[in-house]
Amino acid sequence: MRTHLPCASLPVDFMTDDFTLTFLGTGTSTGIPVIGCGCETCQSTDPRNVRTRSSILVQTPEVTLLVDSGPDLRQQALREKLRTVDAVLYTHGHLDHVTGFDDLRAFCWHREGALPMHATAECMATLRTMFAWAFSTANTYRGYVKPDPKLIEGPFFYGKLKVTPLPVQHASVETVGFLFEYPGFKSAAYFPDVKAFPPVTQTAILGIDVLILDALQPQPHATHFSNEEALAAIGEVKAREAWLTHLGHNNEHATLESTLPRHVKVAYDGLKLSLARSA
Repeated sequence: MRTHLPCASLPVDFMTDDFTLTFLGTGTSTGIPVIGCGCETCQSTDPRNVRTRSSILVQTPEVTLLVDSGPDLRQQALREKLRTVDAVLYTHGHLDHVTGFDDLRAFCWHREGALPMHATAECMATLRTMFAWAFSTANTYRGYVKPDPKLIEGPFFYGKLKVTPLPVQHASVETVGFLFEYPGFKSAAYFPDVKAFPPVTQTAILGIDVLILDALQPQPHATHFSNEEALAAIGEVKAREAWLTHLGHNNEHATLESTLPRHVKVAYDGLKLSLARSA
């Protein structure tokens, strides 16, 4: 299966033999800059402080998976020269993670079958309500999004890639993150919206190679990890490497990164991680 690496220096039909993760967006629900804000981060000239809504792309030699379809999906896909998506994985049904849904039609035009969409029962119900036209049996026009709904009930595979949905605490909405495992490569887990890890999730990611998690702001928040809470969680699961995402404008990139231990970094839009193991 052909994949399209989101890197401007490579041809869009480049065939990867790597297992990669690309940060399409790293911002919170407002995006950065925040409309009408004059703070240091929103006025920054550092491109790493320009953050679209959080989403990632996971690619193996066999498959390209999109995690969440936020309101900036069109902009993100154009920036990364993305042409192919084999499935969409949803963490939860909040607006900043689903409202780019209609832009998924660009990944349906050239498909013979419907586009697989993995979500919890609660999130799938939200998608069906918000985008009822797409799930309708009357949706026969080739140019529209054609969902193939798949309820999350446990681990699933795309080729050799094992995807394990893991529950987290986040507000009152059912929310999951995802553990990605591909033979011969580093393991990676993605949790863009989280206030706490239940024991089953902590156990599943104990000793994880690459952990990506929510760090909204320095101050405590009711439904998201603060910077301090994120660092504590990274320590508790003994992550070998960690990246902070879903960042608010109270987190200026360089300032935040200067306070972190060496194995913890601040993600930014367009960052690509190779999950190849070191020789």
